[in-house]
Amino acid sequence: MADLLWDDVSCFFDPDLMGSLPDVRVPGASVEDWQSVLDLAVERGWKCQYSEGETVFSVPRAEAVLARPADAECPNLRVWPVAGVLAIFRFYADDEIDFDVNLRELQGQERLDVFCGFLRDIGRHLGKPVLMDPESDSGHPVLGFDVEADRVVLLAEPLVR
Repeated sequence: MADLLWDDVSCFFDPDLMGSLPDVRVPGASVEDWQSVLDLAVERGWKCQYSEGETVFSVPRAEAVLARPADAECPNLRVWPVAGVLAIFRFYADDEIDFDVNLRELQGQERLDVFCGFLRDIGRHLGKPVLMDPESDSGHPVLGFDVEADRVVLLAEPLVR
């Protein structure tokens, strides 16, 4: 059974309403949690690409990435849980795992199920909530993985156009 039904949540996947790149985050994270996500990507066999600027490197340990100087360019880890669905992790801080997804890639029930599965995998692996906020509106999650419910749930009322 699906965590969420497309007809109930499609408004939260409308790029005109939410921004095309909503913010997905794991608050209250640690360097160990970042490493755990890197390990999960390998364990699940997700295609990954780590880069600093335009230069691609092999995926380093989380503590090495997060110990970079404050003025260094922010590294990115691109993760494809399935072909055509990209999550871009940005190593801004060690206390919050932060990544973007492109809503244009997450249209319809099948892609929603992939996205929910991705959030569920991360949330279960860390034992922490994984929240999706509208683009540039952090702190107002509309949906996310709920640890106690062990599924992705709505955290806001669907928008009506």
